[in-house]
Amino acid sequence: MADVPSHHLIYGTTTDFLTGEPVVDTDDERYRQKIARFLVEQKGYAKEAVIPRRTIETLFAGQFVTSKVDFTVLAGGRALLVIRYGPGSLVTRERPAIAAARVLEPDYRIPLAVVTNGEDAELLDSATGKVIGHGLDAIPDARTAEQLAATIEFLPPLTGERRERELRVLNAFDVEICCAGGPCALPGAPEG
Repeated sequence: MADVPSHHLIYGTTTDFLTGEPVVDTDDERYRQKIARFLVEQKGYAKEAVIPRRTIETLFAGQFVTSKVDFTVLAGGRALLVIRYGPGSLVTRERPAIAAARVLEPDYRIPLAVVTNGEDAELLDSATGKVIGHGLDAIPDARTAEQLAATIEFLPPLTGERRERELRVLNAFDVEICCAGGPCALPGAPEG
């Protein structure tokens, strides 16, 4: 396997808007920071209500995958929605975003998911998988989120085969194929 340090053009480091921590500065990270600012400055969320960079790890058929949830938005003391960023088409990102919302929390299913490319967005109902809003304006603001959190149904967590099916969706959709032609190796992982 070729020694490929990164798939992205790296500009150096930048400071994460939400946490103040240094993060690698890439084009994708610049969009993530733009989304974080949008959530706080335009949608009215407190920085503490937007949790960045959560992950879900899966291993199926020898394929280890770390799925990223770019942001988890809290309202009413619970995670109300997940946001997954990815450049390009939104439609191809819907199913893994729904899967992430269904399995991220151990005690309940997160009711809403958002897919965004930083310029456009879709709001999804994680129970039905249906698109219920289009555009960045469809993302609920903090006040609406608090009202939703009081009325929306937080379904019980998936278990058994139903949970495994969602984890397999994440594993299949989020596997990174290296530009050298195979899965990217994780340092020290037996699968890499």
